[in-house]
Amino acid sequence: MATHWTNSSETFALLLRRQGLDPDAVDDVTRAWSAFQEFVQTDIDGIEPAEDDGDGFSVQCGRWAWHDNRPALAFTRQFAVRDESDRDDGFGQTQLWSVELVLFFSDAPAGADLDATAWSTGMGFDFDPIGPQRAAALIRTAAVIATLPHVSAVWAAIPVGSSLRLERAD
Repeated sequence: MATHWTNSSETFALLLRRQGLDPDAVDDVTRAWSAFQEFVQTDIDGIEPAEDDGDGFSVQCGRWAWHDNRPALAFTRQFAVRDESDRDDGFGQTQLWSVELVLFFSDAPAGADLDATAWSTGMGFDFDPIGPQRAAALIRTAAVIATLPHVSAVWAAIPVGSSLRLERAD
């Protein structure tokens, strides 16, 4: 049974816990990635279809001002939701929402020259539908990560903290 989009961060938190991780203190990137892969393959009710760019995911690595310029790795699922108050008229505006797990690191791990990466590296958003196409997109994303030494270095490091939240993305 699918979960409603307003409960999607709780669903991701449950998947993290199944991996033995505390959503507020993730300390293993590989297990977090496993939970994220399962999360982006989970049906979410109330969102627009992936083929309409209504459900996608991305991975980003860098330093962002809104995270105190700490080295970070972010796993994000973004989806479009029609404004529920306007559903009856057929012209409801869509809103972008995201469930984002950000892993923080105490300092840039060896080999992760994040200052030389032009602010951040994003693997882009992928909007392949849930199922085999999304599984293939996750494999492609992991392959791109493996070619980026600075992202691979962060991936191999131990996070010192994390943040999981559902927030409006637009």
